[in-house]
Amino acid sequence: MASKTAIVYDEEMTRYKLLWVDPACKIEVPERLTASHGALLSKGLLERCVSIPVRQATDEEILLAHSEEYLEAVKQTPHMTLEDLMTFTQQYGDVYFHPNIFHCAKLAIGATLQLVDSVMTEKVRNGLALVRPPGHHSQRSAANGFCVFNNVAIAALYAKKHYNLKRVLIVDWDVHHGQGVQYCFEDDPSVLYFSWHRYEHQSFWPNLPESDYDSVGKGKGAGFNINVPWNKVGMDHSDYLSVFFHVLLPVAYEFNPELVLVCAGFDSAIGDPEGRMNATPEIFAHLTHLLMPLAGGKLCAVLEGGYNLTALSQSVCQTVQSLLGDPAPQLANISFPCESALESLQNVRSAHQPYWTCFKHSAVGAVSEPSTKRSRVEEGGAENPQLPEQQQPEQQQLTGESGDTLEEEIEWPEPLPRSAPPVRTAVALPAGVEASLPEGCQRLEEATQTSDKTLEKIRDHLNEKGMKDEEEIAALRKLVSLLDKMNCKEIRNGLATVPDMPLAVKVAVQHALTSVDRVLVVLVGDDEWPVDLHDGRVLLVQICCKEPATPKSQYHIPVCIKQGPGDVAGFLQAVLSLLLPVAYQHNPGLVLEVWTQGSGVKEAAWAQLTSLLQGLAMGHTLALLQKSEDGPVRATAASLMGTPAPDLGPLGALCPEDVQAMEKLRTRLENKWEMLHISVPTKGQD
Repeated sequence: MASKTAIVYDEEMTRYKLLWVDPACKIEVPERLTASHGALLSKGLLERCVSIPVRQATDEEILLAHSEEYLEAVKQTPHMTLEDLMTFTQQYGDVYFHPNIFHCAKLAIGATLQLVDSVMTEKVRNGLALVRPPGHHSQRSAANGFCVFNNVAIAALYAKKHYNLKRVLIVDWDVHHGQGVQYCFEDDPSVLYFSWHRYEHQSFWPNLPESDYDSVGKGKGAGFNINVPWNKVGMDHSDYLSVFFHVLLPVAYEFNPELVLVCAGFDSAIGDPEGRMNATPEIFAHLTHLLMPLAGGKLCAVLEGGYNLTALSQSVCQTVQSLLGDPAPQLANISFPCESALESLQNVRSAHQPYWTCFKHSAVGAVSEPSTKRSRVEEGGAENPQLPEQQQPEQQQLTGESGDTLEEEIEWPEPLPRSAPPVRTAVALPAGVEASLPEGCQRLEEATQTSDKTLEKIRDHLNEKGMKDEEEIAALRKLVSLLDKMNCKEIRNGLATVPDMPLAVKVAVQHALTSVDRVLVVLVGDDEWPVDLHDGRVLLVQICCKEPATPKSQYHIPVCIKQGPGDVAGFLQAVLSLLLPVAYQHNPGLVLEVWTQGSGVKEAAWAQLTSLLQGLAMGHTLALLQKSEDGPVRATAASLMGTPAPDLGPLGALCPEDVQAMEKLRTRLENKWEMLHISVPTKGQD
């Protein structure tokens, strides 16, 4: 299976620029590509990637998404005078033409299709196409918003045609609505289009009513168009992650795509003059990571917007590092999504409730009428959807000495290095037990000497139980050795099989807390566990089929599934809607993932869980298995090594009782765990 990441880039796409004065278009500059490519080069990321050559798109490929009349019109632009180009441009919105732009636009499509071919033929696992001009605003017969041809829409249609794909997911995290993509697929159930975008009740460009949450698609495509409107600026990590956990990921897993295309616009990062959002570049490491378990890892990111060159280049690097499998950075201060974000989230879930089983049994209804029908001004003024952006009351601008409008400078810390230990995964198995481990996975044959320092404590635990089994002692010594190697950054993560799981969990947690502040224990099974949960340093999330009898703690979250963890739909619902939100808020330094005997969890679902948890604690995960069977060991080790999880297939219907129980649990916990909120708090609620 392919394990490499591709970069598709050609300097030729920088060879066009704005030739006249146009304030709306001056931010789209060639340096967007050169800064991004230069950052990848300076950080040593390019040399770790596969370079894919660029080609020109054919007319046939362009016509997949565009009309012949429009293509013929754009073909004339290389021969136009400057005056003719200006006249030609005026028939479209917020775009400019140049004698070389038709050539560059064909290269941008060709680069995108080269990436799709490389991923679909498994020459690489995933990749990023650094292209210009961008594409997601262009429509069948119109250029728009710096976009000439719709690169990602053409890529989706091309993949469906040439690889017979039945389900393509397009994730558009650009800060502008990709209306061109929406128009192309709004009646097509084979393409699921998700977009979040700055909207502000239709006062932000492109000022379209169909960019609101109630535009869900048409005809057979109803439910396959998801718009999340940001009605305020300043959205941060909590807002972005909340929408992923409570909207995009549940639907994406239910849709089960065969390919993921990302409209990778980085104007949604902090410092961008268009977006004015507060999410730092590190968020794109996590958004990318959360999408990578889908579609067998087949992910193609294609550059769209991004106009602060520093934020753009940093965000591109964060995305590529995740594609390469580097440890994701820790995100501090994940907490309450803002009220405006929650309002949009609640409305989106309500609008899509008829179409997706993951929302079907939720009690959340819409909080308001569509945003386009609401007042466009702060205090009771008349609606004015075309109000120029510079007149919006929320805009904060500075004026220079000359009277020109200046963007307010925003500073943020440069992302920390995402260095990876020399060994990604080490596995500790009992002596004499063989397993077919993935290539590059290290087998820990002997416990390290450092583990001897904790041996006496281990013996004390054993003596308390009246046990002196040397096999158990050996297993625990290896477990401690794995934790020590993680702490010393010799390995990133580990897997151990142990005979006594409760004892192993107790030892692992106590030893881990000597070097990290917080531990997350994810336990699949019904057993009770001797873990101290009262000081908040340890969070135990347990996916089980019966309610534990132990005294409740706010740091013990049992998620009960009527049919047990073997119910893949219920298991994923628990992981996405409950486990991941509280896990990101807890921000652990170590994840302890526990698979008990008789839990019933399917290997494919367990592999998905293992992959998703790798985004926490900079990838420091210790997986504990109660048996040494080759299948579970191999599946867990492969996920820890970064191998894409197996396809889950159709999830089937969720059990209404399970969903209602999870909703009840979420409601009970949301005051403590703010990331569990999926609706605007009622008056008097924290």
